[in-house]
Amino acid sequence: MKAQLELPPLGEVLEFLRLIWAVHHGLEKTSKKMDVRLGVTGPQRLVVRIVGRFPGIPAGRLAQILHVHPSTLTGVLKRLERRGFIERRPDPRDARRASLGLTPRGRRLDVAAGTVEGAVNRALHVAGNHQVRAAGRVLRILAETLEHAQPL
Repeated sequence: MKAQLELPPLGEVLEFLRLIWAVHHGLEKTSKKMDVRLGVTGPQRLVVRIVGRFPGIPAGRLAQILHVHPSTLTGVLKRLERRGFIERRPDPRDARRASLGLTPRGRRLDVAAGTVEGAVNRALHVAGNHQVRAAGRVLRILAETLEHAQPL
């Protein structure tokens, strides 16, 4: 087992940022492994999971849920469609819009194991409900603060 080096005192803010960086690095690393093994990255699989949970969801609503601009989501949707995981269907209420659905291949991916989601699920189970709720509150506050932050 590798010896753990003691970290210098960073203070609350820098330590929190360091942990966010570690989570980001872990998500990226796992996402790359998923891309090789499953043919999708972690963010792409998140899109598949949400479309699987809400069949017929419009792309604009999906962008709202993911807190991204619709143009950011366009590339992800095109890749998933090209790889045969999702399909766009004309919205019966508005021909200018499309709704999203999973293909049979996408439905198989919707339940695949060995993903970022699985790792998060295990961590949440270890942390327990109280800590998960507290962490969720902090992350929501941070996300809102960053969304409304003034440019430097």
